[in-house]
Amino acid sequence: MAVMKRYFWIFAFALLSVSCSTGLIGVAPRGLAQTTPEGAATISLATIAPDASATPTPFMPIPPTPTYIPTPFPSPVPTATPKPPPTEQPTSNNPPADTINNPQDQINILLLGSDQRLGEVGFRTDTIILLSVNTRQKTASMTSFPRDLYVYIPGWVYQRINTAMYHGGFPLLAETLNYNFGVKVDYYVLIGLDAFIETIDSLGGVEVKVGQTLSDQRTGFGYYTAKAGNMHMDGSTALWYARSRYTTSDFDRTRRQQEVIQAIALRLLSLDGFEKADELFDIYRKYVTSDLKWANLAPLVPVAAHIGEPDRIQHYYVGPAQVIPWTTPGGAQVLLPQEAAIRAVLQQAVGIP
Repeated sequence: MAVMKRYFWIFAFALLSVSCSTGLIGVAPRGLAQTTPEGAATISLATIAPDASATPTPFMPIPPTPTYIPTPFPSPVPTATPKPPPTEQPTSNNPPADTINNPQDQINILLLGSDQRLGEVGFRTDTIILLSVNTRQKTASMTSFPRDLYVYIPGWVYQRINTAMYHGGFPLLAETLNYNFGVKVDYYVLIGLDAFIETIDSLGGVEVKVGQTLSDQRTGFGYYTAKAGNMHMDGSTALWYARSRYTTSDFDRTRRQQEVIQAIALRLLSLDGFEKADELFDIYRKYVTSDLKWANLAPLVPVAAHIGEPDRIQHYYVGPAQVIPWTTPGGAQVLLPQEAAIRAVLQQAVGIP
């Protein structure tokens, strides 16, 4: 049982680690209750100015796109004619959204990546992915939220969604998602860059099936290209691939992050991954902060056995069709949610069919 627990923590790490591809160290905000697996280290954070402009993302390789598992990417949900962007700051007069009912035996886990860098104070969760696992049907879905989504943070103000956790920890971020979109989140995992790079390098790299050719600046390489198709990546190359956005967009980056999650998971479930379980578990304990315990993860074991099957994992995104670009009175560039359109996506991803 001890061996099984240790290896399944590694599998959980596989699903959750790439979500950290936007920061150096996964940390939790001050005041956030931290629970880590069997002695894992925890780190506390300082806070940042709530209305700070978007964090510039330096050029770095994105985590290797996983050996891509072809899965059906749902067509964009038709949306109503968007309302024109407001000329004034939105107010908190809107009532909370109706709750989206989950299917029986579904667990919703928020995968978060911090943008905090060594020697700096403050952090934002620039990667936000909702992983929904149905233990009865042995299926899963991943839904990505853009970091600049401008939402009402309950009890506070309208602000980018990536500032909610720093302001009130996971409870406030979960409440923000529930208030604005009706989604109930059960658990969270927060992780950072160090774990991501070390995991991939420990595995000897990963085979990434690049969905679309990406060309962008890479530190130390100049203009770097990842061509569509299978590509072997080490940790730093994978990080560049997962983070690059100057020639594409945050929306494209969220797609690549999801590709990477599956790639790492498949590699970890391979024989090499099993043989390196002890080494990988040490990385997990050092860098992952989560409120998940073994009792929460045990029901997911049967799902892990099916992760390589193409029809088992669905991918969803809050993308251009679900938001309106807007500049706040203070000059910050944000994305206004089209609530009905976003709820339609979430209903497909996490709701009862």
